[in-house]
Amino acid sequence: MKTDKLKLLALSLIGLLTLSQSQAADFEPDTIYSRWIINSRMGDFRNKSATTHFKTATTERNIEWDYVPGLVAKAILMTWEYYQEEAWSAPFYNAVEDYADHIEMRLGESNIDDLNAGKIYFELYRAAKARGEDCKAATYKENVTICRNKLKYDHRRIESPLPGAGGFWHKKQYTNQMWLDGLYMGPALYAEWQGNFGLEEGETKNAQSWDDIAMQFDTIFAHTWDAKKKLNYHAWAAEPGNAASSHWADPETGRSQEFWGRGEGWFFAALVDVLEYMPKDHPARPRLINYVNLVADGLAARQDQQSGCWYQLLQYDNSLASSCGVNNYLESSASSMFTYAYFKGIRLGVLDSDTYKPVALKAYKGLIDQFVVEEPDGKIKIIQSCESAGLSSTRKGDADYYLCGQDVMINNITEGKVLGPFIMACLEFEKQK
Repeated sequence: MKTDKLKLLALSLIGLLTLSQSQAADFEPDTIYSRWIINSRMGDFRNKSATTHFKTATTERNIEWDYVPGLVAKAILMTWEYYQEEAWSAPFYNAVEDYADHIEMRLGESNIDDLNAGKIYFELYRAAKARGEDCKAATYKENVTICRNKLKYDHRRIESPLPGAGGFWHKKQYTNQMWLDGLYMGPALYAEWQGNFGLEEGETKNAQSWDDIAMQFDTIFAHTWDAKKKLNYHAWAAEPGNAASSHWADPETGRSQEFWGRGEGWFFAALVDVLEYMPKDHPARPRLINYVNLVADGLAARQDQQSGCWYQLLQYDNSLASSCGVNNYLESSASSMFTYAYFKGIRLGVLDSDTYKPVALKAYKGLIDQFVVEEPDGKIKIIQSCESAGLSSTRKGDADYYLCGQDVMINNITEGKVLGPFIMACLEFEKQK
């Protein structure tokens, strides 16, 4: 059984780290943490400061279309799909199906974040087909196709003669900008659509779409990767002198100033998600595998050796101080995303197990030791996640911003941008054979 395999694998973690945070829940090697955190927080998590919940036995639905609840819903569905033979997983599916069937898709003009919630329709489509609910399956397929087509055909792109021509803008107001975050929100959905439905378009169109997807990663990697520091800058502007970019973009390179943990996490996760579906014979596949290995190598060098986790700003440790008195800190959402991507990359065969499994195992135990807190009612919560971060005329992207910015707060009550990746990290650990 899956649980027995989990116990055997989990035993290998014992002795890797000592507990580093007195309030953290003791690591329990045979615990299915994906199940525990979903049961604990499906009806009570945060989207920034707002309390959010899916419909459960004790809570009513109060969620709208947004990339954060979409991220959480996708992670819940992934868990349900893996454990669907277990009776305890049924409420997970029911909660997300209720969400999907009662929300209105809201896709703004060239807002790449808006697409992320559409990823839930893939699992829902498969489930409806398996149950013989063909009409419902057709609706789910239509919805995710609308999302994919919105990106492929209608989203604003960098235009020639600017560098990076063809790259998707992050948002309409962010003229000619690409952010690491955007690769997870848009191209990863695009790739999952191609993997599920692309052959229905015919071989030529399907191949052209994969070329388009690969080009997004080629562009962002070429312009954000620092080969010396082995990290990606948070964002890049093809036109750094324009009004939308001049406040934060280097006038020569177009790069932002810092290596933000969750930004790198979005990108690392996007790479493994795309490689899950990219055809084995596509000529760009070796390049993307190279990117994922370069990122994995760079992050392994930045892993905190005591905790197994990573810092909010990846190139510094906690000795980096700020003007507001907040030092650089171990951050839970980035650490969760990295753990997920390492385990998944190993499972897919695009990362070497001997090299990176020790990194992933240490990180997984570190997530529990550092960031999971058991409450008196037996539920768990996740602490120490960066609530938000961005780049604009008032958010200049220096180190002080990522520690002191008005929108960059530390959330200690399970914000959705850590909840989703934490679930996915747990699930990937549980899938290890």
